[in-house]
Amino acid sequence: MSSQPGYDALAELYAETFPSPFTNTLQRHAFGAFVDHIRDSGVRGAVVDVGCGPGLLTAELAARGFEVVGVDPSSEMLRIARSKHPGLRFICVDATLDAPELGGVTVAALLARFSLIHVPPDSVPEILAGWSERMAAGSTVLVAGQTSADDEIVEFDHRVAPAWRWHPNRMSAALADAGFAEEWRTLHGADADHRFPEFHLFARRR
Repeated sequence: MSSQPGYDALAELYAETFPSPFTNTLQRHAFGAFVDHIRDSGVRGAVVDVGCGPGLLTAELAARGFEVVGVDPSSEMLRIARSKHPGLRFICVDATLDAPELGGVTVAALLARFSLIHVPPDSVPEILAGWSERMAAGSTVLVAGQTSADDEIVEFDHRVAPAWRWHPNRMSAALADAGFAEEWRTLHGADADHRFPEFHLFARRR
């Protein structure tokens, strides 16, 4: 996820194709549960939307009263996000969160919906460890992605950029190794609008 020329090239089309942050009801409910958990955690700080794209979920979080920061490696996606949501903060950086502008940000929660799928699997443990280091006990994480079968991690033909499907057990184990404990997950089957099943996985910093 260090650079995204595919998303730069298709940013306008992407924003037009996906005018809503949710493509099914379960996505909406998983996000709503995440919001409730952030509030209940009592951890103060910002919610970081990793791979925020045009900023739809960043704006949803801000509308619920949270301090938010949207991050994305696609400059064109961020151009759209800033034009549509001029009052919000967006930073051009990948999932490592390795940007000077984030140095003083206290992270209370992290949202990574369909963004870690673009990180080569060998790099995911280091990224999760970096998240863990900057989060206090009780901080919350919600990760979503396309699901694989049989505990595998499988590369697939994403339309925009290289991508991998994770079995939620493998993602849960990677989070656990980084210091997060899974509390719940959802699974949504493939359908006419989704080629692969999808998971949402909620975890808390131990």
